[in-house]
Amino acid sequence: MIVFPAIDLKGGEVVRLAEGDMARATVYGDDPAAQAMLFAEAGAEHLHVVDLDGSFAGRTENREAVEAIVAAFPGHVQLGGGIRDAATVAGWFEAGVARIVMGSAALKNPEFVKDMAREWENGIVVAVDARDGMVATEGWADVSDVPVVDLARRFEDAGVAALLFTDIGRDGLLKGCNVDATVELARSVDIPVIASGGVMGLDDIHILSLHADEGIEGVITGRALYEGRLDLATAIAMAGRG
Repeated sequence: MIVFPAIDLKGGEVVRLAEGDMARATVYGDDPAAQAMLFAEAGAEHLHVVDLDGSFAGRTENREAVEAIVAAFPGHVQLGGGIRDAATVAGWFEAGVARIVMGSAALKNPEFVKDMAREWENGIVVAVDARDGMVATEGWADVSDVPVVDLARRFEDAGVAALLFTDIGRDGLLKGCNVDATVELARSVDIPVIASGGVMGLDDIHILSLHADEGIEGVITGRALYEGRLDLATAIAMAGRG
């Protein structure tokens, strides 16, 4: 199982939000590239980057910071946030991003996302963000009437690399990952699932790793790392034993 340390960007700074609320942002640094290198030094080969401003604006807002991260990090960068047209997708792949995460576009324009998945093999990840089991969009500001599993199933056989499942109610709160909902989603579809939201410590990593053979590809963690509750090198080693 892959451990993805997260770098969330707001105004060029490294932040974490509580429940996706931009007004509840904690700043952890002003040098995203340096943070990416620290994660690499701890053994990370994959990185999850989110342009938070872009998620709300519907377009890239932290380009300079993302480009600096891609240039500094020797592994694979997975990027999300406001990527909603073919030119932006192509531009980021050409800039060295390994995977593009698409959320709002997956709900509002699923055929476009499927087209991108076909064009960029193993390059598109569909973000399935949930609040009380329903899909949330627009940087989690809006909650739809579409159940999570229904959205996920729309992309089976579409060639997407993975589903990124986030329980918004736990994100950034260190409440523990919603393992039950994540595993249930993984069992319901034939697409690998990446868990996100609420990782509190090694127990979350261990429990998720036990379900790796049921379709859990990885887990994203942010605040637990920044606040010293989770040692990245230890988490990576534990995930590899799952």
